[in-house]
Amino acid sequence: MPASRSVDPTELRAAVAAVSDWLSGHGPEPERARLASAVRLSLRTLAADAPGRSVEVRVPPFAAVQCVPGPRHTRGTPANVVETDPRTWLELATGRLQWTDAVAEGRVGASGTRADLSPWLPIVRIRD
Repeated sequence: MPASRSVDPTELRAAVAAVSDWLSGHGPEPERARLASAVRLSLRTLAADAPGRSVEVRVPPFAAVQCVPGPRHTRGTPANVVETDPRTWLELATGRLQWTDAVAEGRVGASGTRADLSPWLPIVRIRD
């Protein structure tokens, strides 16, 4: 999904709120479409908040974006990659999980000198 399209903050908050009970451990796993929407919108918001192409952030199977100012990646495997699962990404995006803890616990793979997203997290806060 292209990062150039702006994200409506109301749409982002609604998408994340729809999976909030699951993230808090108080609800069932959300439907795939709801989970995909929350991941994609939050990643697009990250790309808008941290414009650039030096880091590729991957949250399979839903989306990947390039962001963070710096040298542009053009071919092959990027030098700076962040990869995680949808739940971990959304916990980071909502401030339920700290970047350093996620990396230390092995829940986030972060390679490269620019692969630190902590300055841009959390992206959205939803009250439980």
